[in-house]
Amino acid sequence: MSNSNQVWSIGKAYKEQRNNTWSRGSGRGFGCGGSTPTNTNTVDVITLSTTGNAADYGDLATIQGAAPGYGSTTRGISHAGEGAPGYINNITYFNFSSQGNGSDFGDSTQSGGFGAGHSNNTRGIVGGFYTPMVSSPYISNVMEYITIASIGNATDFGDLGETVMGLAGYGNNTKWFKSGGSSNGSFTAYSNRIDTVTIATTGNSSDYGDLNTALNRAAGFSSTTRGITAGGYISPGSFIGEIQQNDLSSGATGTDFGDLTVARAAAAGVDNSVRGAVMGGLTPSLQNVIDFVQIATAANATDFGDLTQARCYLGGVDDSHAGLDYNQTQRPSVTYMPGSGRALFTGGQNPSVSTSIDMTMIKTKGNSSSFGTLATGMRSMSSASSLTRSLSAGGYSADYTNAIRSVEFASQGNDSDFGDLISPTYDPQSGVVGNTTRGIFAGGHVSPTQTNVIQYVTIASVSNATDFGDLSIGRQSMAGMTSNTRGVFGGGTVAASPYVVNTMEYITIASTSNTTDFGDLSATRTEATGLSSSTRGIIAGGDTGAPSIINIIEYITIGSTGNTTDFGDLTESRQNFASGSDSITGIFAGGATPSDSNVIDFITIASTGNAVDFGDITSARRGLVGTSDSHGGLQA
Repeated sequence: MSNSNQVWSIGKAYKEQRNNTWSRGSGRGFGCGGSTPTNTNTVDVITLSTTGNAADYGDLATIQGAAPGYGSTTRGISHAGEGAPGYINNITYFNFSSQGNGSDFGDSTQSGGFGAGHSNNTRGIVGGFYTPMVSSPYISNVMEYITIASIGNATDFGDLGETVMGLAGYGNNTKWFKSGGSSNGSFTAYSNRIDTVTIATTGNSSDYGDLNTALNRAAGFSSTTRGITAGGYISPGSFIGEIQQNDLSSGATGTDFGDLTVARAAAAGVDNSVRGAVMGGLTPSLQNVIDFVQIATAANATDFGDLTQARCYLGGVDDSHAGLDYNQTQRPSVTYMPGSGRALFTGGQNPSVSTSIDMTMIKTKGNSSSFGTLATGMRSMSSASSLTRSLSAGGYSADYTNAIRSVEFASQGNDSDFGDLISPTYDPQSGVVGNTTRGIFAGGHVSPTQTNVIQYVTIASVSNATDFGDLSIGRQSMAGMTSNTRGVFGGGTVAASPYVVNTMEYITIASTSNTTDFGDLSATRTEATGLSSSTRGIIAGGDTGAPSIINIIEYITIGSTGNTTDFGDLTESRQNFASGSDSITGIFAGGATPSDSNVIDFITIASTGNAVDFGDITSARRGLVGTSDSHGGLQA
């Protein structure tokens, strides 16, 4: 039984885990690309906890045969492979939340196929390619990795302990295991070696143990404790149905588990950590067969259903496999409801601009997870949000931009076009200002200098921004704070001495007008961030302009005027970071210390005291922005 989309008592969840029947996520397996015998971009999907024929899910961004597959809780990856024709280095992805076609992710370090991959929720690793980029027999022992939440090219990880292709891959959230393979390009050599690496590190693989039968082109999958190598090719013309198992902690030689319903090679393996399935393959005729086993119980496989078309060399991708530790990734216990405390952290830089959109539930401490991606990597934007919609505005990619982009809090996925700012603007205020109706973007740098322009949008209506009024002076890198009636801007950088200021100014959100003086920060600072409850505004961190990055947190009462009061300290001094809040809790994410940070801190807004560790964003970066569905401007 799948535990996804259910409310679980701690006792019941514990019992399911003890009985090894605790599956995670939505429990879907995807068969990606492959050969019919013409290479294809078809993606099929099954729900692993049931049985039945596969359904069409969409298409990969490009034709990919013999491409390793892997995924996080939110994103599936198809890595390089054989195109139409020739070997390619394209890495493509698709989002599990939105059925449809895939998109380009980046490039592999090598053009090739017939490798194997595995991932945890952060990093995907592949290795063992047949590639024309190396000398005969054209097999590479190079392993490479990507950070799944951040679109970009692969990076070298290390080398396999033996140079093989046609290997199987599986593992848990800390280890990747490779089994079997062929040391020549005609698949007439057979390995029984199992190697392993630690996913979070880099380096060469080490010898772990042996299969009980040497083979190549097998399918691989696993639970958190048991690895499965299913089917394969053991000698010219000899396809096997044997399923072999090995323990993922002991390093012992593999043992017999049972047999597939059809002896075959070049199939895909998928799992939900409890049940594993083998999809398609070659006998040598093409197969559409899907069969399954319960990973904890050695037995012969059972028929599951059929693929939409017979094919081999397809990649297996799954959204709840054994590499995904759902104890480290936040899981909402109920269906998402607007205003329930969802925060998004968008874009940033480390060292290139990021397309990542991270998601965090403010009421539940823990690490963030991937929500989706920006169409274009961006940093140093501003942000606004209603109960249902999140906006990012302006910023810098290859140049300043005037783009306003939107996502819906309820539907994880990629951003879409909303409209344009009045001018391309870099680094407006950090911290949401606005209410359920209006989003406000103030100041920033409009080449060649800082601007005093304040502009607004009606969040529910896709449109361009409209002039609101002016700041008292052009400035960028301010902190923003908000109630449902008033917005406050604090600190920032101006064009002339003293360059960094301690000024605070406010506006009435429902009107259009210039700012009014509010009071002063305790000291000059820029690149701070702000957050709010309905009554209290918080300004945190930043740079005093000395330069000196600080950890100071201060507060104001938004409905009055006056200077800031000391609140406490961040867990580390940082600037250029993001924030989000609900009526009780404020969170701060990422930034520069001066090195890039992945830390999330939290405070209780109504009290005073130092921030406490909350968890981590998916990747360390600066220049990101935050929104939430329950900030101070959305509260009565």
